[in-house]
Amino acid sequence: MSKADAAKAVDGVFDAITGALQSGGEVRVVGFGTFSVANRKATTGRNPRTGESIQIPASKQPKFKAGKGLKDAVN
Repeated sequence: MSKADAAKAVDGVFDAITGALQSGGEVRVVGFGTFSVANRKATTGRNPRTGESIQIPASKQPKFKAGKGLKDAVN
């Protein structure tokens, strides 16, 4: 497989994961891990430079949980 073809394949996988997360789903890659979306609530933060209170809006954050195969390979 050429380098260009490999790059297209990897980009395709990332696009599929991104699309699934945008629609609110999750992606499980057996032996590697699970990609999901976590909802974060709105909070009040503090500007470290001025000490002023600021509102941090609610948001959705991508989350990854490593699977057993990946954990075992690292350890």
